[in-house]
Amino acid sequence: MERRILTVPIHRFEHDRLDAAQDLVAAEDPLQISVNGNNLAITMRTPGHDRELAAGFLFTEGIVHQPAEIQSIETDGKGRVDVTLSAGTEIDTDRFARNFYLTSSCGVCGKASIEALRSIGCAALDRERPTISPALISALPDKLHATQKIFQQTGGLHGCALFSASSGASLLVREDVGRHNAVDKLIGAAFLEGKTPLADCILLLSGRISFELVQKALMGGVAVVAAVGAPSSLAIETARRFGMTLIGFVRDRRFNVYSGEWRLLMGDDSENR
Repeated sequence: MERRILTVPIHRFEHDRLDAAQDLVAAEDPLQISVNGNNLAITMRTPGHDRELAAGFLFTEGIVHQPAEIQSIETDGKGRVDVTLSAGTEIDTDRFARNFYLTSSCGVCGKASIEALRSIGCAALDRERPTISPALISALPDKLHATQKIFQQTGGLHGCALFSASSGASLLVREDVGRHNAVDKLIGAAFLEGKTPLADCILLLSGRISFELVQKALMGGVAVVAAVGAPSSLAIETARRFGMTLIGFVRDRRFNVYSGEWRLLMGDDSENR
């Protein structure tokens, strides 16, 4: 059983002294993902929820589109997960002729442009739903932080969560050393339970918003993505192209809306929500 938290020896400088001590750190280990016996990807991740990570990766990369296309997902507990597709499920083998190599920070290297997203199943989002209260958005970071158990012990993990757009209730939380892995685990869990598309959910990220994370949210049908950090230019361009509400720098009851401002309920409507 792979551990998510490790104890390491350190030297801590404090009060003009350097003393031997121990610290808790988040584990980072490779995970090999194979499909029908063929190695597809290697990702550096925090052990745990490996089945969800594999399913989320396959779904958000457009390799599978329905849970029924997956016959089984088996893990060996030693850094490998084997996915068997259901009979009759075909994938574009030419597109995946080379193995993906993922790091904990970069996502899929050499990702195609925005135009390629439509070819893997990304479609424009429903502009009418959901509508959201600014006060609800402002309250989300504290709710996420309260549920990040491993982060509270190590300070070394990214977190993400799905919240109800109507009530702000926390629906699902995942943590990982990699931002894109955390999102794959989150969306993968919803996908395996048949809960995608996540049209009435808000995705909150503990860090910045990259193009890859917007892509994964789009594949999951999430129309509202918020983060405590900043979005990249390509993330903003992608959100605008597909009609996503993209919100950054959510802190101290303030935030920036980079796309999809029409979903925010302002004035009396927001207060009565």
